Amino acid sequence: MTNINGFINLYKEQGFTSNDAANIVRGIFRGTKTGHTGTLDPMATGVLPICLGKATKLADYIQAETKVYKTALTLGLETDTYDIWGKTLKTCEVNLSRQEITAAVLSFKGEQEQLPPMYSALKIKGKKLYELAREGKTVERKPRKINIYDISDIEFADNRTVSFTVVCSKGTYIRSLCHDIGEKLSVWGAMSALERVKTGAFDVETSITIDKLRDLKDENRLSEAVIPIEKALKGYKKFTVSPAADKLLNNGNKISLEEIKDEKPENNSSFLLFNSSGELTGLFKRINKELKPLCMLKQTS
Repeated sequence: MTNINGFINLYKEQGFTSNDAANIVRGIFRGTKTGHTGTLDPMATGVLPICLGKATKLADYIQAETKVYKTALTLGLETDTYDIWGKTLKTCEVNLSRQEITAAVLSFKGEQEQLPPMYSALKIKGKKLYELAREGKTVERKPRKINIYDISDIEFADNRTVSFTVVCSKGTYIRSLCHDIGEKLSVWGAMSALERVKTGAFDVETSITIDKLRDLKDENRLSEAVIPIEKALKGYKKFTVSPAADKLLNNGNKISLEEIKDEKPENNSSFLLFNSSGELTGLFKRINKELKPLCMLKQTS
């Protein structure tokens, strides 16, 4: 298949890095540019949207969408990676009531600053933090503003293992959240499971595994797995220009607000812009009386 532009709602299984997954999909869609939309740890599972073709330009926009995770926290344990697969640093007994643990978990709802873990893909001076961590180095990290919109479905497997669902903003580390909950309870804590069940318009119910993708390729049905750009960006409003603006749109120029038919986009809002023939051309933003291109997706000439 060639000239493919869209997304694969991939379900990443354990044992793959996000880059591994993108590379495997690239091999399946031979000749098509691919990229992923946000790192999932190798031992984590769940939704990992893969961009194909011109959709790779939209990776940052998909990555910025709200995310939903199902996770588990094991108390009484601290590791260097903030999860149970790391090197054990400290252990202790856990003698807390479920009410105390639940209150601590729920206390992390809302806007806050979070310190990224050393074992993460963030870069400092061109080097990924996990590369420095593997060299035995610890460097100063700046806290980042995040928002945990909701925490729900709190359940206990035993007196030291609790699972819950987190709805959060871009940049939230669930491993750091588990670590911070453990610190608040003064008993340490490490993440013991993680599944991303939703990111933006992509959810686990409609995701597809690598094995299923390979089956579709063998059956010459790969196109069935490709989600069109417009569908993946269904959270953005859609607007169409008049025929007189098609040439400007084709060249990626700013467009006058008056060239939009009917309803106008709100000021400072981002939206999908279509040419007069109904073809998706790009992601634009209204700035006062002008429509500025953020990401061009189609040349109409």
